[in-house]
Amino acid sequence: MVATYQKMTPIDNQSPDYIPVRMLEVELGQPLPTISAFNEKTGQHYQRALCLIRLHTRPLGIIELQLDEQGLSAGAYAERIWHALHTPIVKHLQEDGLPAVTGLDAAGVPSLLTPKCIAERESFLQTAPFVSVIVSTHDRPERLSICLHSLLSQHYPRYEIIVVDNAPSTNATADLIRQTYGGIPELHYIREDRPGLSWGQNCGMTVARGEIFAFTDDDVVVDSYWLLELVKAFSIADDVVCVTGLVLPLELETPAQILLEEYGGFSKGFMRRVYDMAENRAKQPLYPYTAGRFGTGAGMAFRSAFLRSVGGFDPALRCGMDIAAFFQVVTQGYKLVYEPAAIVHHLHHRDYAILRKQIYNYGVGLTAYLTKVILENPLLLFDILAKVPYGLFFILSFRSPKNSRKSKNYPQELNALERKGMFYGPFAYVRSRWEMCKLARRTLALKETCAVMPVRRDN
Repeated sequence: MVATYQKMTPIDNQSPDYIPVRMLEVELGQPLPTISAFNEKTGQHYQRALCLIRLHTRPLGIIELQLDEQGLSAGAYAERIWHALHTPIVKHLQEDGLPAVTGLDAAGVPSLLTPKCIAERESFLQTAPFVSVIVSTHDRPERLSICLHSLLSQHYPRYEIIVVDNAPSTNATADLIRQTYGGIPELHYIREDRPGLSWGQNCGMTVARGEIFAFTDDDVVVDSYWLLELVKAFSIADDVVCVTGLVLPLELETPAQILLEEYGGFSKGFMRRVYDMAENRAKQPLYPYTAGRFGTGAGMAFRSAFLRSVGGFDPALRCGMDIAAFFQVVTQGYKLVYEPAAIVHHLHHRDYAILRKQIYNYGVGLTAYLTKVILENPLLLFDILAKVPYGLFFILSFRSPKNSRKSKNYPQELNALERKGMFYGPFAYVRSRWEMCKLARRTLALKETCAVMPVRRDN
């Protein structure tokens, strides 16, 4: 059984008992390192750690480790890894055609042969398509710089990065690109003055040249194999038009960051999944309307032809535009692949006040997206109404898959804010769509006026 996050000790925003968590990675294909309780980057000691366990760079799961002042020796935690992840370890070795192992020690599971998964990855790189990576950003040049550093370190041969400066209040982002990245030909800057993530991403699409469009956010650090694994997953089947990846927390230093993980975080697990409306239709009562299960916008990619055919992302959705696009993929007869080997590390908001707004917006985004679905295909209303009883259980019950990771001390305020957002979502979408239509009519009228206005010519 693949390990996932264990329940964290719930803490309110002012709790003096809060214990930060150190985020680590361990590669089993190499000798295992000693784990220190002290992190030089943060300058503090930790009592526990969450370790992403990888084999041949592929993620297998996450385990939680208790740390003492001396940290942990490799031998001390190797048995813990084996107990939690022996099944995926053995399965991966078998798929690579390597000898099976019956245990794990400090030496790891090194191999003198090139693993099959790595050989296939290197072979794919020989014919890898050109990709456009689009990052829409708003007034966060410090975070953007960290994101761009990771994007420029990709193990991928042919790609461009398009930074969309979305409704900036200063020239800070433009100055960063010009001064720091001006000499990098594969990095491009474009400005979009209409505020909103959809406007930013759609603007990036207008200049993108890739066969595949990959999207990420300015508050992430992407794994060096992120783009490779994301694009490689398109080759699973001819009708794959969207691939999403694994999104993990970059840090868990504050109560707000841990509460977001209790809420559900962004991870969709460590098993590759294919979604469609045929042989890969998930046996879930709310499928395919719970499109958030398919992935997240912090790490996703689409075939450019498909995304252009549906008009890009809906600007009337202020949040939830990613899940709306995922829903379109699946319901229009295509396949969506969730590929956990495409890893992104997301910097969760540290502040509880911002978390409150974030949870509220998640509620707005869910029902706004469902409103969009009904308005564009009214016949689906009957299918959605039939699912309402289970939907209420899914939202309200602490035993539902949605809420099962929340501890008994999870703030009820956050649940109330999410439900408040759900109530407002349909109104938000209808209002936003009406405002866009009004703006479009005004723009059209202005163009028509300009077209018939006589041109003055001075003799």
